[in-house]
Amino acid sequence: MTEARGSSGPNGETHARHAPGAPCWVSLMVHGMAATQEFYGSLFGWEFQPGPQQLGPYVRALLDGHEVAGIGQLPPDRHLPIAWTPYLASDDVDLTAETVRLCGGTVGVGPLDAGDAGRLVIGSDPAGAVFGVWQASAHLGTSIGGVPGAPAWHELLTFESTSVAKFYETVFGYEEEPVVSADSDHVTLHIGGRPVAGIHGVGSALPRDRGPHWTTYFEVADTDDAAALVADLGGHVLKPPHDSEHGRVATVADPEGARFALIEGVR
Repeated sequence: MTEARGSSGPNGETHARHAPGAPCWVSLMVHGMAATQEFYGSLFGWEFQPGPQQLGPYVRALLDGHEVAGIGQLPPDRHLPIAWTPYLASDDVDLTAETVRLCGGTVGVGPLDAGDAGRLVIGSDPAGAVFGVWQASAHLGTSIGGVPGAPAWHELLTFESTSVAKFYETVFGYEEEPVVSADSDHVTLHIGGRPVAGIHGVGSALPRDRGPHWTTYFEVADTDDAAALVADLGGHVLKPPHDSEHGRVATVADPEGARFALIEGVR
């Protein structure tokens, strides 16, 4: 984690278009659409409206009328990990997809058009962590930040940061800021001097059942209350609320097992 609050200002306003490489959207594919909408609607106050259906049933989550995230329906015969996937902005998703391949990553879906909303790719880095790439057209991506219920940060947990950071820097043009510490392997990725995402190498501490993966942090007004609500709604608290230099944080999972983090930020 860093102190970054995404591309938004303190009152929730955001830039109209996300800079290339900036996290611009986060999406979740699940088996139970109705139950998942009920869970996140109760937890974050989200409302929902239909989105592009190119990959099956899909809805966009709204927070006070602003788009914040997407939830899609997995086909019944697809037994994929249920996980939040961050999308990184691109001005040319086809070129980005080719660069991903040339740098040792994998393209699993796309490039393909999502109606008139934009063009997308879903790929993975050389260590296997899944991420999306979004070339905006009518749909610019997440349009609010810095408020409870909105994505606040994205952190990659992987075996070691050095080689993986080079992959993301080459593909998306990030600047790198390593954290110099004898007992920490952490890199913060910057765009134009602004922190946008983190890479944390944890070696053998990486969960065996998950492998390298991105974690999305959602802002909440009170981490303890939000974690308790997760449990009440049928989710799971994986790492109880605790204080960090960036705010009070908890790691949780929704009823289908999608992991994410809650953060009550330092103001």
